[in-house]
Amino acid sequence: MRNQAGFTLLEVLISLALLGMIAAGILGALGTSSKATLTNDAQTTAQNLAEGQMEYVRNQPYNVEYPPEYALISSIPTGYSLSCTTILLDPEGDGSDDDDGLQKIVVAVSYRGIRAATVEAYKVK
Repeated sequence: MRNQAGFTLLEVLISLALLGMIAAGILGALGTSSKATLTNDAQTTAQNLAEGQMEYVRNQPYNVEYPPEYALISSIPTGYSLSCTTILLDPEGDGSDDDDGLQKIVVAVSYRGIRAATVEAYKVK
């Protein structure tokens, strides 16, 4: 028998195939991790934007017009949209559409057309 001093072609191909599969798995994991990070960042930004808008509404004077509307934050990041809905509540139970001094404020933030965050609170006269 001869003394072999190197690897055969088959051994090299098997090694390269194993390294390729390991590299593909690592790159797939990095891609998934990156996508999850971007999604989490967008959702956190949307939640902070919704809470900021709610604080902005709370600091505005109580609006008695019908339907009551409150100003929106003027500068929002690209890709986000903001809506603020006011619902008159009827704590007196008289069934009328007049303002009894209690409003439900709903702030919704969408990111690229998908609802990302919603915050609800009440404003009292």
